[in-house]
Amino acid sequence: MTTFSELGALIVRIVLGVTFLLHGLQKFQSGIDKAAGFFQSVGLPGFLAYAVGGIELIGGICMILGLGVRVFGALFSIIMLGAILTVKMSQGFIGGYEFDLALFAMSLHLLISGNRVLAVDSLFRKRSAEGASA
Repeated sequence: MTTFSELGALIVRIVLGVTFLLHGLQKFQSGIDKAAGFFQSVGLPGFLAYAVGGIELIGGICMILGLGVRVFGALFSIIMLGAILTVKMSQGFIGGYEFDLALFAMSLHLLISGNRVLAVDSLFRKRSAEGASA
């Protein structure tokens, strides 16, 4: 039986997945080299832009599908914490890190609690449980 909290986590999972998917897509469509240049301008290695963009793009798709929710929740949390500490904190809360903090909180929630409602991961769990009982 699906509870209201599980349905709430599903909403968080879908919104978070779409948000990261679109941010990752934007990085690649507008030129990942530009993102790498920005990373370097704030003192980070440029290659991290490729890693972050890839995690956002692939992780966003996986989050929407419900595949590796906790893993991508952890990765998204790290990315948001990095964005807050390296770029956004100096801009203050409003107009600065409030959006990143919300994404961090959503990511952390899914890392801690997961979400199996309408999730591809649930299909694997059901099959492995059936195989173990046979």
